[in-house]
Amino acid sequence: MTAYQDFIDDSYIEGLIRAKQPEPAELKEILAKAKLKRGLCPEDTARLCNLQSPDLLNELFETARSIKKDIYGNRIVFFAPLYVNNFCENNCSYCAFRESNTLVARHSLSDCELVEEVKLIQKQGHKRIILVFGESPLSPAQVISETVRKVYEIKTYNEVGTEIGSIRRININAAPLDVEDYRIVKSAGIGTFQVFQETYHKETYKKVHPKNTRKGDYHRRLFSLHTAQEGGIDDVGIGALFGLYDWRFEVVSLICHARSLEEHFGVGPHTISFPRIEPAFNTAFVNHMPFKVSDDDFKKIIAIIRLAVPYTGLILTCRETAEVRNEVIKLGVSQIDAGSRIGIGGYTEAAKRQRSADKEQFRLGDDRSLNEVIDGLLAEEYIPSFCTACYRLGRTGEHFMEQAKPGFIKSFCEPNAMLTFYEYLLDYAPAETVRKGEELINRLLPGLEERIVETTRQRLAELKNGRRDLYL
Repeated sequence: MTAYQDFIDDSYIEGLIRAKQPEPAELKEILAKAKLKRGLCPEDTARLCNLQSPDLLNELFETARSIKKDIYGNRIVFFAPLYVNNFCENNCSYCAFRESNTLVARHSLSDCELVEEVKLIQKQGHKRIILVFGESPLSPAQVISETVRKVYEIKTYNEVGTEIGSIRRININAAPLDVEDYRIVKSAGIGTFQVFQETYHKETYKKVHPKNTRKGDYHRRLFSLHTAQEGGIDDVGIGALFGLYDWRFEVVSLICHARSLEEHFGVGPHTISFPRIEPAFNTAFVNHMPFKVSDDDFKKIIAIIRLAVPYTGLILTCRETAEVRNEVIKLGVSQIDAGSRIGIGGYTEAAKRQRSADKEQFRLGDDRSLNEVIDGLLAEEYIPSFCTACYRLGRTGEHFMEQAKPGFIKSFCEPNAMLTFYEYLLDYAPAETVRKGEELINRLLPGLEERIVETTRQRLAELKNGRRDLYL
């Protein structure tokens, strides 16, 4: 493994976030840079973190909305999390799955249970999932790769034999691996590999991650995705758990992380996640949080990250309530989950109208079904997307950026969103959602690039005639 220079200078970042709110003229200058869609430096990012004036915040939010729409169009990509096991050697203060929490029901899905969980996710209409593994010897690279291959093999068919249920892309959230282990996982055909630093603030990291645990090694985790790139995984996902330390410090650090990946590998993170700490089973941490993030600051976090790393997918999860998600999704979010269960065997339990809090990592804020979330998006004229085309056509890593930075990726995102959403309407949606969805597709179709309209129209017709899995 290559030795990398630590890109988190705590004292320097602390100095940056003490900056005053930018004056209107300075804000316009920063926003003008952002509109070029080349990203922002840590210094400009820190200045935005201190915005307080409602008028200036409105300018920030409007710019974030505009940039997201310019790059990806009006589509929102869906995924579902699937927890494979909850055995963990770590002792993170904020997590229900910490090793010292003896009240948690530990379990690892059997092959039969894995099939049942995946079938239930497929039955909702999902095409992409993220497999979540506890950080323990029970989740080595070989087990991760074997699980990925098993999930890809699970199919569901309709009454005439058409394959309507399949997972087309699997992302991974697991412990940092070594270079050779990343290669093993990559060989299974994964998409993005996520490792969240949780907090970039070194003293806080030490407090919440005991040094005698796997996660206690700050620098191993910090460079885990540099190592993943060395192992051939060119789509990586970073994130911070907001509420552990000053959110401004974490936002600037995320930008530093993105810039380090860009510097060494020519491509920044494929996704950035920004979950807030939520209550967790038998976990008192949430009751003593001096750095709890307000809803107003959460909105700023999302908008600022969209400006600072414009081509990165921003992931908003069901940790947040439906009300919060409906509001902040407009500020630059590009990926969300829905109908999620975050306990071991959670989809099976939900099908039986059961719920075991002692199997869950934290409490969800949004328990709406996938279709309920879709109906909400349609009301705002967003196109729900289940697209996995970029992964499957090799538009990943640097190749993805070659399409995204000139603005070409939108040409694929919008029609592929329509095609995959139409599949959902044909195979899973209730009649009223079908009506609203078809109306939106017909309304938005003429707005695609002229050269793509007819191709998309033809493929929509092919889907209606029984074909599946069509994309550009």
